[in-house]
Formats: sequence, structure tokens, C-alpha cells
Amino acid sequence: MTPQRVLLGHISQANGLRGDVLIKSHTAVPEDIAAYGPLTNKDGSRAFDIRVVRVTAKGVVAKITGVSNRDASEALRGTELYIDREKLPAPDEDDFYYADLIGVDAIGEDGRKVGTVVAVQNFGAGDLLEIRITKAKGTELLPFTKAFVPHVNLDAGHVTIVWPEDSPDEDGETIEDDKVETDADEGTA
Repeated sequence: MTPQRVLLGHISQANGLRGDVLIKSHTAVPEDIAAYGPLTNKDGSRAFDIRVVRVTAKGVVAKITGVSNRDASEALRGTELYIDREKLPAPDEDDFYYADLIGVDAIGEDGRKVGTVVAVQNFGAGDLLEIRITKAKGTELLPFTKAFVPHVNLDAGHVTIVWPEDSPDEDGETIEDDKVETDADEGTA
């Protein structure tokens, strides 16, 4: 299950008076955002030919063909930049495009479907798979490491997951450790 388009970054703000923009790049090497040819907005209705001016700690400063003043660059603030999936190189072994993981089944070690991967999150401490549990209303986050996701088979459309303790079972119920009584539970201080 391969998505048609992949998000490579977004225009976060105007930069200067001559129409430059600051781009938050999602590519491994930030300046590679311009290496794939023209990018498009989310619905594909507008193309952007990008030329990197410099890379800063805040992102990639770039020129966009046809954008020559601050008002025009400011109007692009928040624009997401996409590329057709087939234009991207194949990832290395044990590397994956986030977009390829979204929508695959999450199965337990016993082969039963537990849920579906709905997103890949990263809040700074590493990648997390967000999994919508089949028989539950919400989602659960699972570290995207070999310990918790030992097998990824995109051809078969699934990832094998190993839940840590205190995680939902296949019925969406939480598996909890035995409750440990504390002084507070007994009413003493």
C-alpha cells in the first residue's frame, strides 16, 4: 500500500524583503528538499520550483520561482510541500518513509490484527507509531524500535508489534500490572 504523495516540508514564514521563504524540511538532509524537482501544494494544484539559498538552524532559506516580494512569500506561510512518491529513491534496508507506514495493519506476535497505524509521531525522543486499536475508541503510541516493532513487511501491509505492559490488549482493554497497595490506599499518612 504505497501513498501517491509524500510531504517533504512546509513553508513556515517569509524571510527578508525579496520574496525568500523559510522552509521546515522533513528530508534527512534539509537542503535536499530542492533535489526532487518542483514540489506541489497538498492538492497538487500549484507547483513550486525551489532553489536553496542557505541552511540555518531554523530551516532552509529558499527562493521560489515567481515569488519576488515579501507579500507574495508571506501569502505562502503554512503551505505544505509534496512530491509524488515514485520520484523518491527507495529507502535503505530498515529505513521507511513515514507515509509508507500509515494505513498498514498492526499485528501481534500471534498474527492477529490489533489495529492500524494511523500516524508516525516524533516529539523529540524518537519515532512513535500511533496505532488505532481495532476494538477501542482511541489510539496508542508505541516506540518504533526493534524491541516493540520487530518486523515491518510493507509488501504484506503489516507491522508486527510487541506491546509493553500497561498496554491495550486485542479487545481494547488495558493490561495492567498487579496493583501495588500504598500507604495512601490504606488511608494512612
